[in-house]
Amino acid sequence: MLAGRVQSLDSHIAFASLGLSPIAISIGPLDIRWYSLAYIAGIMTGWWYLLRLLAKPAAPMNRAQADDLVFYATLGVILGGRLGYVIFYSPEMILHPLQILKLWDGGMSFHGGAAGVSLALILFARRHGLEWLRVHDYVACTVPIGLFFGRLANFVNGELWGKPTDAPWAIVFPGSRDGLARHPSQLYEAGLEGLVLFAVLACLFWFTNARRRPGMLVGVFLLGYGLARFTVEFFREPDAHLVGFAARTGLHMGQWLTVPMIAAGIYLIVAAWRRLAQPAGQISDPH
Repeated sequence: MLAGRVQSLDSHIAFASLGLSPIAISIGPLDIRWYSLAYIAGIMTGWWYLLRLLAKPAAPMNRAQADDLVFYATLGVILGGRLGYVIFYSPEMILHPLQILKLWDGGMSFHGGAAGVSLALILFARRHGLEWLRVHDYVACTVPIGLFFGRLANFVNGELWGKPTDAPWAIVFPGSRDGLARHPSQLYEAGLEGLVLFAVLACLFWFTNARRRPGMLVGVFLLGYGLARFTVEFFREPDAHLVGFAARTGLHMGQWLTVPMIAAGIYLIVAAWRRLAQPAGQISDPH
């Protein structure tokens, strides 16, 4: 992914000098993109980590159920992510339904993907007779992995860049008509939404009794993601077709969409904290 030495342009980094390309591998006419590999890496690594979490006593599901869950979650993130993008960011696509099916042309919405996964997990839990809130807790611990890979893919694609800045790490991205150096906001999000949030949830899971308080971990995830995304949006350019929306409302669409996430996260944390942590013997161990 990185070829050649990093060069500067007016004391800033020229993205072109990084040698990055959206295409990872070309096999004849078939191009395999980093964005697609990021989804695969996120799902596979998240699956592996979920199995590690389930190895702890009193897990909310067993290995076979976890394997089934991956199918539900994958459908939820793809369908929810695409429909969320259409609803929140590109409603004009509704007039061209076939365009919606072109996943490689357009984008995905995390907020839509989160809603899709949540619905899929509820259906999965009902089918298997599991506690849906505890299933959410365990899955929430794995989501930052996918966010990390996804934001790195955004950076490799040279998309969703930040606002102009004179910071020494600023980057001149391709496609920027003004040629100004900008915040690499994709990397800020990879760090906060990915690495930092993963570390917080891992510490809570492995070193506290948070996993025995249904709703605690998913609440921390919602609150942590919401605060991270809300903050980074101040350094990020709004989507080109939503500049007017941001000017009228004072906030980016991504920030408005985090408000209910932050509220839900606070509610779940408070509700979980008020519950007594359930002893291991009171938590069902599915077979």
